Amino acid sequence: MNTVNLTINGRAASAACEPRTHLADFLRDTHNLTGTHIGCEHGVCGACTLLVDGVPTRSCITFAAACDGAEVTTVEGLDNDEIAAELRAAFMREHGLQCGYCTPGMLVSARDVVLRMQDPTEYDIRFIMSGNLCRCTGYVGITRAIQRVIADRRARGIAAIPDGDRAQLGPAGSGNAGAVSANGAASKAAASAAKAPVSSGVPTVRKDDGWKPQTTFAQGFTVAHPVDVVWDFFGRVGEVASCLPGASLAGEPVDGHVEGQIKVKVGPISAEFHGVADIVRDDTSRTGTIEGAGKDKRSNSATRGQIAYAVKEGDKPGETRVDVTIGFTLTGMLAQFSRSGLVQDVANRLISVFVQNLEARLTHQAQGGAPESAPVTAEFDAGSLMSAVILGQIKGFFSRLFRRR
Repeated sequence: MNTVNLTINGRAASAACEPRTHLADFLRDTHNLTGTHIGCEHGVCGACTLLVDGVPTRSCITFAAACDGAEVTTVEGLDNDEIAAELRAAFMREHGLQCGYCTPGMLVSARDVVLRMQDPTEYDIRFIMSGNLCRCTGYVGITRAIQRVIADRRARGIAAIPDGDRAQLGPAGSGNAGAVSANGAASKAAASAAKAPVSSGVPTVRKDDGWKPQTTFAQGFTVAHPVDVVWDFFGRVGEVASCLPGASLAGEPVDGHVEGQIKVKVGPISAEFHGVADIVRDDTSRTGTIEGAGKDKRSNSATRGQIAYAVKEGDKPGETRVDVTIGFTLTGMLAQFSRSGLVQDVANRLISVFVQNLEARLTHQAQGGAPESAPVTAEFDAGSLMSAVILGQIKGFFSRLFRRR
């Protein structure tokens, strides 16, 4: 008997099994995850397809012991996955399922198509889905459902991730994938490449690609400092980033390009987005834009956004008005947060913290102190902010209710 340690649908799991036990049987019999269906048991029909380390895998011909230490996602683990949710709705609309036996494997494979392929033709989809067999539908509804989801996502500005963000080759779940030559023998050059740092998988900012944000809102605030001081401060990107809770830069901007990260906590989910941004400023109009993209590997969430800001004289002497327009798209596990009706309230509170930090730094600077030594709020816990927002909305509801009486 072998003890196999896996992360199954985001949770650590450990169980003993025979070395010959297939992953499908291990999941169904040991963990009661019966959404993984077993059909041919030869890796032909695709009914048992699931994700191992993010790669679609035939679990009926994969030994559980060979996946020790891997991350496994079954169809049950895709309940809150954005792409899978859109596919389920499209499968129902397009009549892409009948008996439903092949559907779990179909959804996993279809999700991979949506994730990786930017603009596939009907032939491309049929070809890549040919490893999943269905005896009921004739595949017409399935193909249409996948086409519909891809078209809808691309129309919303969500681009495909080339190769599904996979940087290595090798057996799914092995954890030891390395570059190999065409004939399967590792060469010295391939071995050197395997030791070299792999791509971080951070999305790049693509100019003029027609991207449109899913969510956009405007906000404005006033600070009690002259407009020239505030505009100069916005030009020091590192100091601006330090005012945003959880944000930090990997270095100073080079030709308007900068790399950095931001840590976000949403309830039990902790995310750390690593990304890049391009910065443009116009000293004449005192306006600027920041376009950025980032990814959190732990939750497999990705984001892209644009911030446009304008700095101008305030209503009172010595004050500055800053108007900000924010647009963003969020995919993956944390996309559930972006679709919430509370997101703008949370963003308003985040901006409020940013303004407090900004005021503290500018005041400290005006008093002769170093801006970086000013006390600021350094952490961002969206979960606690959400709780405060919900409580505020509940109080507002009852206040309005009793005023009517």
